[in-house]
Amino acid sequence: MSILGNNENLGSSSSFHEFKKNASFFLKEKIKTARLALTDVTPAQLLVEESTNGNPWAPDARTLKMISKAAFEIDDYWRIVNVLHNRLVRFDAKNWRISYKAVVVLEHLLTHGPESVAEEFRIHKDVIQQMTNFQYVDEKGFNWGIKGFNWGVNVRMKSERILKFLNESSSLKEERLRARKLSRGIEGFGSFTQRVSSDHGVLQQSLVEKYKRSNSQFIENGFLEENQIQDENSESRNPIKKPATILALLMDLVML
Repeated sequence: MSILGNNENLGSSSSFHEFKKNASFFLKEKIKTARLALTDVTPAQLLVEESTNGNPWAPDARTLKMISKAAFEIDDYWRIVNVLHNRLVRFDAKNWRISYKAVVVLEHLLTHGPESVAEEFRIHKDVIQQMTNFQYVDEKGFNWGIKGFNWGVNVRMKSERILKFLNESSSLKEERLRARKLSRGIEGFGSFTQRVSSDHGVLQQSLVEKYKRSNSQFIENGFLEENQIQDENSESRNPIKKPATILALLMDLVML
């Protein structure tokens, strides 16, 4: 009886947790919609705020691309920059995720966004330097900065990479060039696959049209030939062989 009771309690707890999660998401979406409708906040600003919050998930490649693209618009540029400034200024070991995710966004802006980003964030070199020595032991005794733990390693490595870009203009220029070539290569491959698909479609259509014309001519010629055979009362040619001729024609078209 107690086992059943425990199972029921676990089920209820799980359902309640799921309800809280869904309710929280719903409220956040409503707040986001209200901010867009009632304030001067932009979608790009909201995207940066969400990408640098305290959640354990770092922004994905698609989100980073959207942010760097928006940064080329002057209004969104300053909104994005201000959010990142606030995230970095507030750095402390306990809330390290916020500043770390800001560094992730900053790295992508340095390599894919406007060139002015580097100059804008040189004032935060001291903060980023602190992050290269990241260590944090939480209230449960877990050390988030230990070697071999991915988060701790990521914070230090990402911060070191940002410092290098901010201190060495040549390294940043080289990385921006490499990123540009890589982006163009990906875009070029996408265009190539679309072109191949389009060419394949054109080829298929031309084969269909060619088959229609050939089949039409065959039927017309076959009809005249059959009438001629009937008129001449000749049994030397057998019309049953015509399907084989159709098959041969189709094989020829496929081999084109």
